[in-house]
Amino acid sequence: MSQDVNARIQGLIDANPVFVFMKGTPTFPQCGFSATVVAILDHLGVEYESTNILEDPELRQGIKDFSNWPTIPQIYVKGEFLGGCDIAKEMFQSGELKQLLEEKGVLEAA
Repeated sequence: MSQDVNARIQGLIDANPVFVFMKGTPTFPQCGFSATVVAILDHLGVEYESTNILEDPELRQGIKDFSNWPTIPQIYVKGEFLGGCDIAKEMFQSGELKQLLEEKGVLEAA
């Protein structure tokens, strides 16, 4: 992985409290897993930024190398890798995701 793509990834993660590397966009997800993550975050009312890795092959591979995680989407919260769709879904269903987002200050407690 080039230093450029590594620095770009770190910059995106650092500049946004919640960042999602996904296939497609929040308004037009291009895979079911990305759509699920968008639905979860939207349901919780989380403000987040994202990038479409399908538009950038270097970023598509770079994020997998960066996180040492083989699948997309990938969610970062306050600079920390949270996981992908399955982890987000499990955490959402158990209430852990909402609690974590509240603790990190990216979601107001109800």
